[in-house]
Amino acid sequence: MGLIEKQMNYHHTYHAGNFADVVKHIILIELLTYLKNKPTPFCYIDTHAGSAYHDLFSEFAVKNKEYLNGIEKIIQQEQPPAYIKRYLDCIHQINSQLAHTNYSSLRYYPGSSMIAHYFMRPQDRIIACEHNPPVYQSLKLAWINYKQVSIHHMDGYLALKAFTPPREQRGLVLIDPSFEHPDEFKHIALALPSVFKRWRNAMVMIWYPIKEKFQVERFHRTIRQLIKQPILVNELSIFPDLHQHLNGCGIIVINPPWKLDQSLNKIYSWLWKTLSINHQGQYRSYLLK
Repeated sequence: MGLIEKQMNYHHTYHAGNFADVVKHIILIELLTYLKNKPTPFCYIDTHAGSAYHDLFSEFAVKNKEYLNGIEKIIQQEQPPAYIKRYLDCIHQINSQLAHTNYSSLRYYPGSSMIAHYFMRPQDRIIACEHNPPVYQSLKLAWINYKQVSIHHMDGYLALKAFTPPREQRGLVLIDPSFEHPDEFKHIALALPSVFKRWRNAMVMIWYPIKEKFQVERFHRTIRQLIKQPILVNELSIFPDLHQHLNGCGIIVINPPWKLDQSLNKIYSWLWKTLSINHQGQYRSYLLK
Protein backbone atom coordinates (compact mmCIF):
# COMPACT_ATOMS: atom_id res chain seq x y z
CA MET A 1 0.00 0.00 0.00
CA GLY A 2 2.79 2.45 0.91
CA LEU A 3 4.59 2.20 -2.46
CA ILE A 4 1.36 2.60 -4.36
CA GLU A 5 0.33 5.69 -2.41
CA LYS A 6 3.71 7.34 -3.00
CA GLN A 7 3.29 7.12 -6.76
CA MET A 8 -0.01 9.03 -6.73
CA ASN A 9 -0.40 12.76 -7.21
CA TYR A 10 -3.48 12.68 -5.00
CA HIS A 11 -3.24 10.69 -1.76
CA HIS A 12 -6.73 9.86 -0.59
CA THR A 13 -5.23 8.05 2.40
CA TYR A 14 -4.51 11.51 3.85
CA HIS A 15 -8.28 11.94 4.02
CA ALA A 16 -9.50 8.35 4.46
CA GLY A 17 -12.30 7.99 6.97
CA ASN A 18 -12.83 11.75 7.32
CA PHE A 19 -16.27 13.33 7.64
CA ALA A 20 -16.72 13.46 3.85
CA ASP A 21 -15.98 9.75 3.48
CA VAL A 22 -18.42 8.95 6.27
CA VAL A 23 -21.24 10.98 4.68
CA LYS A 24 -20.58 9.53 1.23
CA HIS A 25 -20.53 5.93 2.34
CA ILE A 26 -23.58 6.12 4.59
CA ILE A 27 -25.60 7.55 1.67
CA LEU A 28 -24.12 4.95 -0.68
CA ILE A 29 -25.29 2.19 1.67
CA GLU A 30 -28.76 3.75 1.84
CA LEU A 31 -29.06 3.69 -1.96
CA LEU A 32 -27.79 0.11 -2.20
CA THR A 33 -30.34 -0.88 0.44
CA TYR A 34 -33.12 0.60 -1.70
CA LEU A 35 -31.90 -1.41 -4.70
CA LYS A 36 -31.90 -4.61 -2.65
CA ASN A 37 -35.59 -4.17 -1.84
CA LYS A 38 -36.33 -5.80 -5.21
CA PRO A 39 -35.15 -9.36 -5.94
CA THR A 40 -33.99 -8.57 -9.48
CA PRO A 41 -30.22 -8.08 -9.94
CA PHE A 42 -28.55 -4.69 -10.18
CA CYS A 43 -25.18 -3.33 -11.31
CA TYR A 44 -23.05 -0.88 -9.32
CA ILE A 45 -20.73 1.23 -11.50
CA ASP A 46 -17.90 3.14 -9.77
CA THR A 47 -16.32 5.59 -12.23
CA HIS A 48 -13.44 6.73 -10.03
CA ALA A 49 -13.01 3.76 -7.72
CA GLY A 50 -9.66 4.56 -6.09
CA SER A 51 -8.10 2.07 -3.68
CA ALA A 52 -10.01 -0.88 -2.28
CA TYR A 53 -9.04 0.22 1.25
CA HIS A 54 -6.72 2.56 3.16
CA ASP A 55 -4.43 1.82 6.09
CA LEU A 56 -5.19 4.31 8.88
CA PHE A 57 -1.84 3.41 10.49
CA SER A 58 0.13 4.48 7.40
CA GLU A 59 2.34 7.57 7.32
CA PHE A 60 -0.21 9.33 5.10
CA ALA A 61 -3.22 8.75 7.33
CA VAL A 62 -1.45 9.57 10.61
CA LYS A 63 -0.08 12.84 9.27
CA ASN A 64 -3.40 14.69 9.50
CA LYS A 65 -5.49 12.06 11.32
CA GLU A 66 -8.62 13.27 9.55
CA TYR A 67 -10.39 10.06 10.50
CA LEU A 68 -10.57 11.34 14.08
CA ASN A 69 -13.23 13.84 12.96
CA GLY A 70 -14.96 11.21 10.85
CA ILE A 71 -15.24 7.48 11.44
CA GLU A 72 -13.87 7.72 15.00
CA LYS A 73 -16.65 10.11 16.00
CA ILE A 74 -19.24 7.74 14.59
CA ILE A 75 -17.80 4.72 16.39
CA GLN A 76 -17.88 6.54 19.72
CA GLN A 77 -21.64 7.20 19.56
CA GLU A 78 -23.83 5.18 21.90
CA GLN A 79 -26.97 3.57 20.45
CA PRO A 80 -26.67 4.90 16.87
CA PRO A 81 -29.73 4.56 14.60
CA ALA A 82 -30.19 1.54 12.31
CA TYR A 83 -28.70 3.18 9.20
CA ILE A 84 -25.52 3.98 11.14
CA LYS A 85 -25.36 0.46 12.58
CA ARG A 86 -25.41 -0.95 9.03
CA TYR A 87 -22.44 1.25 8.15
CA LEU A 88 -20.48 0.41 11.31
CA ASP A 89 -21.09 -3.30 10.93
CA CYS A 90 -19.69 -3.08 7.40
CA ILE A 91 -16.58 -1.20 8.58
CA HIS A 92 -15.92 -3.62 11.44
CA GLN A 93 -16.51 -6.76 9.39
CA ILE A 94 -14.13 -5.58 6.66
CA ASN A 95 -11.48 -4.79 9.29
CA SER A 96 -11.90 -8.26 10.79
CA GLN A 97 -11.29 -9.81 7.38
CA LEU A 98 -8.35 -7.58 6.39
CA ALA A 99 -6.50 -7.41 9.69
CA HIS A 100 -7.58 -10.81 11.10
CA THR A 101 -8.32 -9.08 14.40
CA ASN A 102 -11.32 -8.81 16.67
CA TYR A 103 -14.56 -7.29 15.40
CA SER A 104 -14.26 -3.94 17.20
CA SER A 105 -10.76 -2.91 16.06
CA LEU A 106 -10.25 -0.23 13.41
CA ARG A 107 -7.16 -0.11 11.21
CA TYR A 108 -8.46 -0.04 7.65
CA TYR A 109 -10.98 2.25 6.04
CA PRO A 110 -12.61 0.64 2.99
CA GLY A 111 -13.12 2.37 -0.34
CA SER A 112 -16.49 2.59 -2.06
CA SER A 113 -16.04 -0.61 -4.08
CA MET A 114 -15.35 -2.65 -0.96
CA ILE A 115 -18.31 -1.13 0.89
CA ALA A 116 -20.57 -1.80 -2.10
CA HIS A 117 -19.37 -5.41 -2.32
CA TYR A 118 -20.25 -5.96 1.34
CA PHE A 119 -23.90 -5.25 0.47
CA MET A 120 -23.96 -7.20 -2.80
CA ARG A 121 -26.11 -10.29 -3.29
CA PRO A 122 -24.98 -13.21 -5.49
CA GLN A 123 -27.03 -11.91 -8.43
CA ASP A 124 -25.55 -8.38 -8.34
CA ARG A 125 -22.25 -7.18 -9.77
CA ILE A 126 -19.72 -4.34 -9.64
CA ILE A 127 -17.91 -2.50 -12.43
CA ALA A 128 -15.07 -0.42 -10.96
CA CYS A 129 -12.89 1.90 -13.06
CA GLU A 130 -9.64 3.60 -12.14
CA HIS A 131 -7.39 5.69 -14.42
CA ASN A 132 -4.30 5.99 -12.19
CA PRO A 133 -2.02 3.02 -13.14
CA PRO A 134 -0.62 2.07 -9.71
CA VAL A 135 -4.00 2.49 -8.01
CA TYR A 136 -5.61 0.40 -10.75
CA GLN A 137 -3.06 -2.35 -10.16
CA SER A 138 -3.75 -2.39 -6.41
CA LEU A 139 -7.49 -2.38 -7.03
CA LYS A 140 -7.25 -5.24 -9.52
CA LEU A 141 -5.12 -7.24 -7.10
CA ALA A 142 -7.63 -6.71 -4.29
CA TRP A 143 -10.49 -8.09 -6.41
CA ILE A 144 -8.63 -10.71 -8.45
CA ASN A 145 -10.57 -13.67 -7.00
CA TYR A 146 -14.03 -12.08 -7.07
CA LYS A 147 -16.11 -12.96 -10.13
CA GLN A 148 -18.79 -10.43 -9.16
CA VAL A 149 -16.31 -7.56 -9.52
CA SER A 150 -14.73 -6.39 -12.78
CA ILE A 151 -11.92 -3.83 -12.68
CA HIS A 152 -11.10 -1.60 -15.66
CA HIS A 153 -8.13 0.69 -16.29
CA MET A 154 -9.86 3.63 -17.96
CA ASP A 155 -11.08 7.19 -17.60
CA GLY A 156 -14.23 7.30 -15.50
CA TYR A 157 -16.18 9.48 -17.92
CA LEU A 158 -15.40 7.16 -20.82
CA ALA A 159 -16.57 4.32 -18.61
CA LEU A 160 -20.00 5.93 -18.47
CA LYS A 161 -20.25 5.52 -22.23
CA ALA A 162 -18.75 2.05 -22.26
CA PHE A 163 -20.81 0.42 -19.50
CA THR A 164 -24.22 2.07 -19.60
CA PRO A 165 -26.79 0.74 -19.73
CA PRO A 166 -25.77 -2.47 -17.97
CA ARG A 167 -27.52 -5.69 -18.91
CA GLU A 168 -29.41 -5.65 -15.60
CA GLN A 169 -31.12 -2.35 -16.54
CA ARG A 170 -31.15 -1.56 -12.80
CA GLY A 171 -28.36 -0.07 -10.79
CA LEU A 172 -26.39 2.76 -9.31
CA VAL A 173 -23.57 4.85 -10.75
CA LEU A 174 -21.18 6.56 -8.32
CA ILE A 175 -19.22 9.51 -9.74
CA ASP A 176 -16.62 10.43 -7.15
CA PRO A 177 -13.52 12.01 -8.73
CA SER A 178 -10.62 13.48 -6.77
CA PHE A 179 -11.40 17.01 -8.02
CA GLU A 180 -7.76 17.64 -8.83
CA HIS A 181 -8.80 19.02 -12.22
CA PRO A 182 -10.09 22.65 -12.10
CA ASP A 183 -12.88 21.78 -14.57
CA GLU A 184 -14.11 18.66 -12.76
CA PHE A 185 -17.61 20.05 -12.20
CA LYS A 186 -17.86 20.72 -15.93
CA HIS A 187 -16.62 17.22 -16.83
CA ILE A 188 -19.27 15.63 -14.62
CA ALA A 189 -22.10 17.76 -15.97
CA LEU A 190 -21.20 17.13 -19.62
CA ALA A 191 -20.98 13.36 -19.06
CA LEU A 192 -24.52 13.05 -17.71
CA PRO A 193 -26.80 13.64 -20.75
CA SER A 194 -25.46 10.68 -22.74
CA VAL A 195 -25.99 8.38 -19.74
CA PHE A 196 -29.67 9.26 -19.45
CA LYS A 197 -30.15 9.14 -23.19
CA ARG A 198 -29.22 5.44 -23.09
CA TRP A 199 -30.36 4.57 -19.58
CA ARG A 200 -33.29 6.79 -18.64
CA ASN A 201 -33.97 5.31 -15.19
CA ALA A 202 -30.33 5.21 -14.05
CA MET A 203 -29.77 6.18 -10.44
CA VAL A 204 -26.65 8.35 -10.28
CA MET A 205 -24.88 9.50 -7.12
CA ILE A 206 -22.38 12.36 -7.43
CA TRP A 207 -20.04 13.37 -4.61
CA TYR A 208 -18.47 16.84 -4.63
CA PRO A 209 -16.49 19.05 -2.22
CA ILE A 210 -17.89 22.33 -0.95
CA LYS A 211 -15.16 24.95 -1.09
CA GLU A 212 -16.32 27.84 -3.27
CA LYS A 213 -20.06 28.39 -3.17
CA PHE A 214 -20.32 29.96 -6.63
CA GLN A 215 -18.77 26.86 -8.25
CA VAL A 216 -21.31 24.60 -6.61
CA GLU A 217 -24.24 26.83 -7.57
CA ARG A 218 -23.06 26.97 -11.18
CA PHE A 219 -22.74 23.17 -11.19
CA HIS A 220 -26.32 22.83 -9.96
CA ARG A 221 -27.61 25.19 -12.65
CA THR A 222 -25.71 23.36 -15.37
CA ILE A 223 -26.95 19.86 -14.59
CA ARG A 224 -30.50 21.17 -14.16
CA GLN A 225 -30.29 22.61 -17.67
CA LEU A 226 -28.74 19.47 -19.18
CA ILE A 227 -30.98 16.73 -17.80
CA LYS A 228 -34.68 16.43 -17.04
CA GLN A 229 -34.63 13.69 -14.39
CA PRO A 230 -35.41 14.46 -10.71
CA ILE A 231 -32.33 15.74 -8.87
CA LEU A 232 -32.02 15.52 -5.08
CA VAL A 233 -29.32 17.75 -3.56
CA ASN A 234 -27.84 16.90 -0.15
CA GLU A 235 -25.16 19.02 1.50
CA LEU A 236 -23.44 18.96 4.87
CA SER A 237 -20.78 21.37 6.12
CA ILE A 238 -18.97 21.24 9.44
CA PHE A 239 -17.28 24.65 9.14
CA PRO A 240 -18.50 28.11 8.10
CA ASP A 241 -17.97 29.15 4.45
CA LEU A 242 -14.21 29.65 4.09
CA HIS A 243 -12.57 30.27 0.73
CA GLN A 244 -10.53 27.30 -0.61
CA HIS A 245 -11.22 25.26 2.53
CA LEU A 246 -13.09 21.95 2.57
CA ASN A 247 -16.06 23.22 4.54
CA GLY A 248 -18.33 20.34 3.66
CA CYS A 249 -19.44 17.98 0.93
CA GLY A 250 -22.42 17.56 -1.32
CA ILE A 251 -24.13 14.51 -2.74
CA ILE A 252 -26.49 14.69 -5.67
CA VAL A 253 -28.80 11.76 -6.35
CA ILE A 254 -30.41 11.73 -9.80
CA ASN A 255 -33.55 9.61 -10.08
CA PRO A 256 -33.76 9.21 -6.29
CA PRO A 257 -35.91 6.38 -4.90
CA TRP A 258 -39.33 7.21 -3.50
CA LYS A 259 -39.17 8.93 -0.10
CA LEU A 260 -35.37 9.04 -0.14
CA ASP A 261 -35.54 12.74 0.75
CA GLN A 262 -37.34 11.90 4.00
CA SER A 263 -34.77 9.25 4.91
CA LEU A 264 -31.84 11.55 4.13
CA ASN A 265 -33.24 14.39 6.22
CA LYS A 266 -33.09 12.11 9.26
CA ILE A 267 -29.64 10.83 8.34
CA TYR A 268 -28.18 14.30 7.71
CA SER A 269 -29.63 15.67 10.93
CA TRP A 270 -27.90 12.93 12.93
CA LEU A 271 -24.65 13.23 10.98
CA TRP A 272 -24.44 16.99 11.38
CA LYS A 273 -25.02 16.79 15.15
CA THR A 274 -22.33 14.11 15.38
CA LEU A 275 -19.71 15.44 12.96
CA SER A 276 -19.98 19.25 13.10
CA ILE A 277 -17.23 21.18 14.84
CA ASN A 278 -18.80 23.25 17.67
CA HIS A 279 -22.15 23.21 15.80
CA GLN A 280 -20.70 25.15 12.88
CA GLY A 281 -21.86 24.69 9.31
CA GLN A 282 -25.25 23.31 8.30
CA TYR A 283 -27.05 20.56 6.39
CA ARG A 284 -29.81 20.62 3.82
CA SER A 285 -31.63 18.27 1.45
CA TYR A 286 -33.88 19.48 -1.35
CA LEU A 287 -35.07 18.78 -4.89
CA LEU A 288 -33.28 20.92 -7.47
CA LYS A 289 -35.70 23.02 -9.53
